[in-house]
Amino acid sequence: MEKFVDNLLVIFCKITSRLPFWMVYCLADFFYFLLFYVFKYRRKIVHENLIRSFPEKSLKEIRQIEKKYYHHLSDVGLETIKFYGMTEKQIDERFKIYGLDIYEEYYRQGKSIVVLGMHYNNWEWSGYMQRFIKAQFLVVYNPVSKNKKLERFILDTRERFGTISVPVNEAVRTVLDYNHKKLKWCLMLASDQTAPAASQFWTTFLNQETAFFIVPAKIAIKTIQPVIMHHTRKISRGRYEVMHYKLVDNPSDFSPEEIMMIYVRKLEEIIQAEPEYWLWSHRRWKHKLPVNVELHQNDVEAQIDPDFI
Repeated sequence: MEKFVDNLLVIFCKITSRLPFWMVYCLADFFYFLLFYVFKYRRKIVHENLIRSFPEKSLKEIRQIEKKYYHHLSDVGLETIKFYGMTEKQIDERFKIYGLDIYEEYYRQGKSIVVLGMHYNNWEWSGYMQRFIKAQFLVVYNPVSKNKKLERFILDTRERFGTISVPVNEAVRTVLDYNHKKLKWCLMLASDQTAPAASQFWTTFLNQETAFFIVPAKIAIKTIQPVIMHHTRKISRGRYEVMHYKLVDNPSDFSPEEIMMIYVRKLEEIIQAEPEYWLWSHRRWKHKLPVNVELHQNDVEAQIDPDFI
């Protein structure tokens, strides 16, 4: 029975990917109604996350953000499926990419890049960037533990244009292997995901003590490669633009903690401006700061050359 349901889900995804956008968004509106009003999918988690992140906002404002968030979550879910069947022309019309000169600049310098992304707006279409950059685009992901057929569909969608998906536990080994072969890479990590309680890097993020994976910064320092930030902005329904920011040009000048602090502060700034587009339905703050771990509070942004911000 489970295998039948898995197959049915993949068939649904493939059929949906061929539907015109107006039908896709009709489905998205229906799923919003189910998620928000019927199944109340993680409503308590979303509400608590927002209350703690924005204590200055009224309950009415929090409620408005919640509704916008569930509308957006439904859109992104269906857009992810739709991407499987989109033509290059359709993507070009709906997904504008800015800052590609940064990739070209570093490629000409013989450098690879650590790209720090986030679960914000539509992050799933980012694999399309491989069409425009010369280095190999490597996207780190967490493997699906149960539905392998659905995982294969998602990976096929992400890798349509040459992007390579790398399991999170193979990220370090992969970039070191590319370095050994003298191949240029751009390693993209959604660095805002929930880190384990044992993480050694904690800071205050959205008014809460928060753990972050520090591995991206360590990779940058170990390989001596620059760090940039990938930020997707929503222009209108189904239309996005991708911005890129230089964060650290020479990682040797910084500690891993300082690099992550630069990223965290920029991430926080983006989320505070338009909170409804971040992934609030994850239990981002389920861990508490261990008693033996330092809470990093230093603001290192002022130390960075303004040209690299």
